Amino acid sequence: MPHAEFVHLRVHTAYSLSEGAIRVKALADLCQRYAMPAVAMTDTNNLFGALEFSQTLIKAGIQPVIGCQIALAREEGGGAGPSRLGRKPEPDPIVLLAQTPEGYRNLMRLSSAAYLDTPPGETPQVGQAVLSAYAGGLIALTGGAHGPIGRLLGEGQEPAAEALLLRLAALFDGRLYVELQRHGLAQEARVEPGLLDLAFRHGLPLLATNECFFADESLFEAHDALLCIAAGAYVAQSERRRLTPEHRFKSAEEMKVLFADLPEAVANTLVVARRTAVMAEECKPILPTFTRGGADPRAAEAAELRRMAAAGLARRLSALALEEGLAEPYRRRLEFELDVIVSMGFAGYFLIVADFIQWAKAQSIPVGPGRGSGAGSVVAWALTITDLDPLRFGLLFERFLNPERVSMPDFDIDFCQDRRDEVIRYVQERYGQDQVAQIITFGKLQARAALRDVGRVLEMPFGQVDRICKMVPNNPANPLSLDQAIAAEPRLRHERDSDEGVARLIAIALQLEGLYRHASTHAAGVVIGDRPLAELVPLYRDPRSSMPVTQFSMKYVEAAGLVKFDFLGLKTLTVIETAVKLLARRGVGVD
Repeated sequence: MPHAEFVHLRVHTAYSLSEGAIRVKALADLCQRYAMPAVAMTDTNNLFGALEFSQTLIKAGIQPVIGCQIALAREEGGGAGPSRLGRKPEPDPIVLLAQTPEGYRNLMRLSSAAYLDTPPGETPQVGQAVLSAYAGGLIALTGGAHGPIGRLLGEGQEPAAEALLLRLAALFDGRLYVELQRHGLAQEARVEPGLLDLAFRHGLPLLATNECFFADESLFEAHDALLCIAAGAYVAQSERRRLTPEHRFKSAEEMKVLFADLPEAVANTLVVARRTAVMAEECKPILPTFTRGGADPRAAEAAELRRMAAAGLARRLSALALEEGLAEPYRRRLEFELDVIVSMGFAGYFLIVADFIQWAKAQSIPVGPGRGSGAGSVVAWALTITDLDPLRFGLLFERFLNPERVSMPDFDIDFCQDRRDEVIRYVQERYGQDQVAQIITFGKLQARAALRDVGRVLEMPFGQVDRICKMVPNNPANPLSLDQAIAAEPRLRHERDSDEGVARLIAIALQLEGLYRHASTHAAGVVIGDRPLAELVPLYRDPRSSMPVTQFSMKYVEAAGLVKFDFLGLKTLTVIETAVKLLARRGVGVD
């Protein structure tokens, strides 16, 4: 089947938060429309979408190229020094593409290091020493006019640019491409002769790229508004970041015409795509081993679970003071559940959950009695994971675990909101700081938020924007899209049809609605690995927390093989605990 003679190797998806406006599914559609056999995802400093991108593109018959635009810290003497305010100069972007499985692992390490090792308040970046340590299996692009080589050339520092290029060429031996871009920017025209001269002088291959932030020219105005939203600027402002309509997803024909004088730079995009046959893949659940040492830790875990469950059930039955005939159904149910749990390989999961819950209770941290399908397990009741008697209430174990439908067990565990962090710290100490992380979540531009943000950057009167926003029905449980709101609310349609400014506001908000705006931490999810997590998934640091966070969201972190544990902070437990303590001061004892 014939395919295009160019592929895009510089695409910012919606995971370039508040910067990229190409959704992953839309990217697959664009590649199919233009007959491109491959495409690279190179989001700014992150791999948030690596697994979703790989799965979506493969299903569409497109080869995914996993990449990342990494910020490379400037060396001493590498251009402008600290500013008058004493701030470090901004790092320079280079692009790294995973060529092999080792390269993908190194890309995860580099992206993780950019977030975890950069001081708060600075742009996430890596130094050249870190880049050198994890350069294996990666193809590097010099970053075009705004990369480190282009910046030095633009500053008139040709010897420094050449020295840095030679260092990168030695580091990425046979895997470095001199990147050329033509978006119509003055800096690009100014430094291109220098880039060409260096490439020809040192026998380095050229690569034509187009940095794509949006699908087509019709999205340029909306994307410009998105950049203003991110920067807290206004569309009418003169001094702010601006892109051009050329930063769109161009066809191969457009790129061939644009680089007609350098056809090898266009052809090399296919060469690079052929060299990068690696993708982020799904993985079976990986659980840390609960028991230490021994030739067969999984067998040891099964034996330990049976021992602890039998002892725990004996204590439960003793407390109930049941006659022997009434106790027998509990023992039969326990044996049945244990056989299912062990056969499915989940003994370690139960031991891990029991361990941190028993620790929490030993520290007098309030824990919920049990919620969800997990409350149907006698094993969980025996291990004090739950405090509900499943047989008394006729609860079914099969709703929790069923060999006919293999899926990970999932306990919804409530902790006192004020002391939940103590339990998470215990888990970090028990399994290792580098093997425990929380899970990322992404905030989207919903209908009302999109209208408010766009109204602000267009400098529309606050009262007018607020009135329009209030016409969008507010249902947090089932939020309406802006399209649905327009269809349902005649006043909104009237405002749009009678006022050009409102029509522009709504048109832009419709194009931006649903894009990711920011990253934060999931309220409950924690993952525990059997090795340092940066070997399995890339990591992120939420500026409001010191604990690492996975760069993959809930759905994809589980697909990557990590097992999620829910540590829910419940205010009700805190209120009850406070009430019990206040009653105790009056001599009233309450269980």
